[in-house]
Order: sequence, then structure tokens, then C-alpha cells
Amino acid sequence: MSLSPDLHANVRVAGLPPLALAIHMLAVGAAFTALPTQAQEAEAAEADSSVMLESVTVTAEREQSVTEGTRSYTTGAARTATPLNLPLRETPQSVTVVTQQRIEDQDLRTILDVVNNTTGVSVNRYETNRAQFNARGFEINALMIDGVPTIWEQPWSSGEIFSSLAMYDRVEVVRGANGLMAGAGDPSASLNLVRKRASSRELTGSVELSAGTWDTYGTLGDVSMALNEAGTVRARLVGEFNDSDSWVDLHGNRRETLYGTMDIDLTPDTTLWFGLSRQESKSDSPMWGGLPIWYADGSRTDWSRSKTSSADWSKWDSSYETYFVNLDHSFANGWQASLGYNRGERDGDSYLFYVSGNPDRTGAVPMSTFPGSYKTRTVQDDYSIRFNGPVALFGRDHELAFGYVYSEQDFDADSRMALTGFQGIPDFDGYNGHFPAPIWSGRAPYSYGETTQKGLYAATRLHLTDDLKLIVGARDSRYEKNTDDAPFDSPSRVDEHELTPYAGIVYDLTENLSAYASYTEIFLPQSVRDINRRQLAPIVGESYETGLKAEFFEGRLNATAAIFQIKQDGLGQSTGVVIPGTLGEFAYEASDVTSKGFELEVSGELAPGWNLAAGYTQFDVEDADGNDANTRYPTKLVRAFTTYRLPGALNKLTVGGGVNWQDSVYTYATNPAGNSEKIEQDAYALVSLMARYDVTDNLSAQLNVDNLTDEKYFDLFDAYGALTYGAPRSVTASAKYRF
Repeated sequence: MSLSPDLHANVRVAGLPPLALAIHMLAVGAAFTALPTQAQEAEAAEADSSVMLESVTVTAEREQSVTEGTRSYTTGAARTATPLNLPLRETPQSVTVVTQQRIEDQDLRTILDVVNNTTGVSVNRYETNRAQFNARGFEINALMIDGVPTIWEQPWSSGEIFSSLAMYDRVEVVRGANGLMAGAGDPSASLNLVRKRASSRELTGSVELSAGTWDTYGTLGDVSMALNEAGTVRARLVGEFNDSDSWVDLHGNRRETLYGTMDIDLTPDTTLWFGLSRQESKSDSPMWGGLPIWYADGSRTDWSRSKTSSADWSKWDSSYETYFVNLDHSFANGWQASLGYNRGERDGDSYLFYVSGNPDRTGAVPMSTFPGSYKTRTVQDDYSIRFNGPVALFGRDHELAFGYVYSEQDFDADSRMALTGFQGIPDFDGYNGHFPAPIWSGRAPYSYGETTQKGLYAATRLHLTDDLKLIVGARDSRYEKNTDDAPFDSPSRVDEHELTPYAGIVYDLTENLSAYASYTEIFLPQSVRDINRRQLAPIVGESYETGLKAEFFEGRLNATAAIFQIKQDGLGQSTGVVIPGTLGEFAYEASDVTSKGFELEVSGELAPGWNLAAGYTQFDVEDADGNDANTRYPTKLVRAFTTYRLPGALNKLTVGGGVNWQDSVYTYATNPAGNSEKIEQDAYALVSLMARYDVTDNLSAQLNVDNLTDEKYFDLFDAYGALTYGAPRSVTASAKYRF
């Protein structure tokens, strides 16, 4: 991971349908409000019992997963681990669902907030605008939207870690390898953001206002309604605005999100749903890299959490637009078919300021300064088709799902060269961000990349007996990637083909308790070469997991105890030796890393009005020689949050709180004397509190406090001897009106 944005996966798209497709579909939806189809007229004219039955069937299936309006900390089913819509108890992997109620109770605003509060996953922030998500000792690079993987390269961040949750019903997190659904990636976890749907046939919605520490202000509006009398054409519009300063001097963020979607019941069995979204983020004076750990004399620094290395002219703006169209159809025999198209466009424009070196207390030797400016654009198009339904075999009913996913991504980055701004900072202790803005050259090509992924998958659940289910599946993947990081390396090409298996077994021990075991894989191509100029084979991640799952109170409470082992085979690591005949290209060799551990989790309703989401994770990560690996990521984690609605006369009041604890992390970096020195962050806990009071049936007021004890902690930037401080204590007050 380098400080300047590196080239990663990118694709140049050619010959694709125009972006106007989604907008045309919205126009079609508007036309349906004025020109109802024969099916709509029939539904409005008479209540056909067979039509009503089919409609109820579709709604019931959807409600197994949708968390909005349930007031629950769990859900009935998830589809992130396999293409089968399985209950959590019958999914043979560790799955956490961050529901809409948890999002509201904990005041979670972005995907970063979710990762910080979910069992088994953690965050390592590089600076104010970039971070690495991790699980079970490995990096997370599988970020999905409605089950479709998005290729996300953190060095070229376009605000992904601040992706708004306003447009999503829930976030499903599957830990371990997930190659069956994600395709390429690390054996860590997959995060699946599931969009809100336009499902309401009545006018419903909410308006929320919030204010908090560091001059943080926000508004959120969410409106759903039917657009025709029959209720077969429904629309939803979500808008969010958030403006805030930061605990870091000069730094501030402004985020605007708009999301619109429509559902159209073309027939009682066929639904067309589509929409678009846009998130625009403006970041003022972001840090590019962390704060130095040592002074020039070798002594340790101890900065205020408000200390910045940025400049008052620096900025990092980004936008993310999506357009999607889906068609779902239910057949009379219970089978379903889904067609989908999704387009994502990410744009970033940055003027950044990097400060390197170790500050001299005397000011005799200035710290080095490097301004950098980059303009990036990423376009990804995804096409998918899925079939799933029941199969009768040997006198029993089973389930089968299969599908095909095709993704193309095009990435381009231009740079602006700084002609001035390299004079350095003599007194970094007294530096307050005021540094002369550099003179920039015009834009010039910097790097590009093209990535294509094709995946054909199938999975089936076989009911061997009433109590024993076997799940088997496989994915045939083709991965192609062309890159050219012109200033640094020669162009590279990756073309890999992999078959990824999946197997799981679930046995019901009692009415409420099941035992399970699973094996799955994932692969990650790499472009590095060995000393003989041969490209290293893809990294293969293998996950073994076994455990117990329990379900109580008719599914309102779920619990899991899991033991896992993950092995990452073939990870390329630099030998430090230059490949003969190249211009400084280092040779790499394959190595293996293994993670072993266990996990406990419980989520749902313990008693009427009492919700809990809690988990404990512990594991060890070692390389082939038995040495600790990936030590920047915590190996012991506690994630817990609970709320309780008081009974009787006090039932308008809900109180809650939680704790996020992690053990110590460390790395080694080169100190000013040229020696390797250990940098360690001790174990710490972040405590949170909340209270909500229902002023009326429609109006509520809520207070959230994060980092109650004002714990001071930092994240490590491995290679550069730099750190980034986490947020101090903060308070947010909000009021929500529902209608």
C-alpha cells in the first residue's frame, strides 16, 4: 500500500447499453401511473382470490429478509453466502445482519460505522479518508450491493468508506471465504448492502433532523407511496444531507445522497424494479498519510488528536452514481427468475498534501512536503441472471439455484504535477495547516486498468432426511485484468480461470439447535513475478468452519458458536532481489498464511422490548514458519450493543449502550536511526450510550454518545511509521417524525 494512489483493477467498457436505460425505465414507470395495464385494471375492478394468494406469497418471501419496520436485531433469511435464500440457522457459515433497527439505534450513518460495530470485523484507518476493512486476519475487498460484487481499490478511494446507509435496508456480513458469490477476493468476509425497496402501497415515510459534536448537522427524508389506485406502481425517494467539521484541525466533510426507486407489478407474478442514486462527498483539508511516530532524535511523538498534516487548500471530492434495473418473475411451479443490470460510476478529484520524515525539534531540518493531485474515474457494468426453485427427488423436496454474472470495469487516473510546494516545513510542532498553495501543471495520464469478471455458479440444498441438509455448489470464474501504471511499472496482464467449490452440511439436533460444517474457497489473481519472470499463480483462500446455531422465540433470537480455520495459499511476498534484465522489478515468492480461531455471537430479542447484538472473536494468524502475520489487525474482538424499552408507564423511553473492545496490535517500522522498532497500540474499549423518547406516536427524540470515556487510540500505517488517531467523545441529538 503506497501513499500515492496506486493502479489497481480497472476496465474500459465498450459497446454497452447507454446509461439512459435506467432513466428510460423511470419514464416507463411514470407512464404506468397514467396507463394501467389490463392486469392493473383487473385488480382494481375485482378481488380475484387466486391473484391475492400469489401476491401474498411473494410478499411473505420478501419479508423473510427485509428488516425495516420489524424493530428486530435479526432477520429471517440471507442470500450473501449462497444464491439460496436460507434462514440464518440453516446457513453453514457465520452471518451477521445489521438491521434497520440497529442502524437507527446506534446512529450508524456510513459503511465505516457498520464495520466498526459488527462481530468479527475491524477497521485500520490510514488517514482521514481511507481505511482497510479486515476480518479473521485478512483484508476485506468484497463489497457487494444487492449481491453484486463491486471492485473496490482502497488506494484510489472515492469515498467508499463513507458510503451512506440512507438507501439501504440492511447490511449482511458473511465471514470467511465467499468465492461462490463474490468471485475474486480474500478469505476474510463479504459485506452486502441491500437496497430499500418501494414496497409500501400507502403514503409512509419519515423526516429526521440531527446535530452533534464538531458542528455536525444532518437531515434525512424517506418517502414511499403508491402511484396508482391499485397499488401496483410504487415509488420511494430518499434524500440525506450531512455537514460536519472534525476533531482534526481544518478537516470537514459534506455528504449529499439522493436515492429513487420504483416497483411495478407488471403481473401478479412479475415485478420490474429499478432506480438510481447519487452520493456526493466533499472533504476539506483531508490528511494524506498519518502523523509521524518519531522525532528526528528518535524520541516518540505524542500529538494532540486535532493535529493535522494537511493544508488549508487541500481537498478530496468524490461522487458515486448508480443506475439499476431488475426484473423478477415467479412461475406457477415455485421457481423464480431474476434479471439484473447495474452501472456504477465513481469520480474522484483530489488536491492533496503529503508530509514525510521526522520533525526536528530545533527546526534545523525541515520535514519534506509533496503536493499531489489526481482525477480518477471508475465505471463498472454488471449483468446477472439467476434461477432458483424447488426440485423433487427421491420422494423429497430440495432447492436449486444457478446463475451467471458478468462484470466489466474501466478505470482511468490523471495527475496534475505540482510545480511548487516542495520547500518543506521547518517547525512541524507549530504547523497549523497554513502552507502556500502550489502551482499545478495541466492534467496528464497517470494510470489505467481494465478488469473483466465472468462467473457461472450453481448451488443446491438437499434434504437428505428431515433433520439433515447438504448444501453443495461451485462457481466457474474467469478473471482478466490489464493495467498500466506508467510512472512506475510496465503494463501487466492477468488472465486466470478458477473453479471454486462450496460444501456445507446442517443437522438439526433439536427443534431449536443445529450443528453445521462447511468448506469453501476464494481466489485472488496477482500480477507479481518470480525470479524467473514467471507470474505467480492466484492466491487461493480456503475456509473450514464448524459450529452450532440456535434459534429461539420463533426466529426472533439467533445464536452461533463457530470454530474456523482459514488458509491463504500463494500470497506473493517480495524477496528484495531485482529480477535480472528488468528496470528494478523485485522478484516475489509465494507464501502461506493460516488463521485459526473461534467466534460467539447472539442477536435478536432476549425478551419483549430487549434487543441485543453481541459477539466475541478470537484467532491467531501465522505464516508458514509459525511467525505472527498481519499483526496490524486485532485478533481478539468484542462487539456488543443492547437496548431496552422500559415497561409500564415508562414505555415511551428506550435506553441502550454498548462496547467495542479490541486487543493490542503492532507493527515494525524503521526509526530515524535506521533500525526496526516495534510500534504498538494497547488494547482499548470504546463505550457508547443511547436514549430515545417517544414524544408522540409519530415523533421521537434520540441522544447518542460515542467513546463515552474519551479513549485516545490510533491506527497504524505499516510501511511509513505513521499513525492516525481515532475519534474522541462525541454526542449526537436527533428528532424523527414518522408518518
